[in-house]
Amino acid sequence: MANYKEIVTKAVIAKGKKLFTSNHEVVVNNKPSTILGVWVINHNFNGVKNNEEIRINGSFDVNIWYSYDNDTKTEVVKETNQYSEIVRMRDRDESLEEQIIVRSLKQPNCIKVEIDGDKINYSIEKELGIELVGDVKVKVQADDEEDPWDEILEESNANNEENIENKVNEEYLTDSI
Repeated sequence: MANYKEIVTKAVIAKGKKLFTSNHEVVVNNKPSTILGVWVINHNFNGVKNNEEIRINGSFDVNIWYSYDNDTKTEVVKETNQYSEIVRMRDRDESLEEQIIVRSLKQPNCIKVEIDGDKINYSIEKELGIELVGDVKVKVQADDEEDPWDEILEESNANNEENIENKVNEEYLTDSI
């Protein structure tokens, strides 16, 4: 008859990823001529579970370098963007306590930027991965029979003593006189 044991451990009970795209607009002091660069930095985020939904709250800073006055002067406009994304996840297994792990699989990046009068419109793309970690029980078959013991044999001392006896020169003292 098989004997089963239950092991309680932490495991990933649900996992998923999602690509998010958002459009933003920033009003600048000077009418832009050319966009010289866009940097997205300082991405921070966390996740909270509510029933089957995961709410990811986060923020990132955007620095847009542009020229104005017929490309004779430059300026950098800085903007902090807050976001709240909702992801619906279904637990594969029910767990009483769950830990939410959110990872940035693709850091926020500007995929499109264009000038619209005294405004700059830009699109940001990011990919987030979500894991729900919870307690699970695993059943394993346990064998009650003990493995056989190996017998440890010691080397024969009689053989070693015989070798020592053969090497001893009893005439040592008389040979040296």
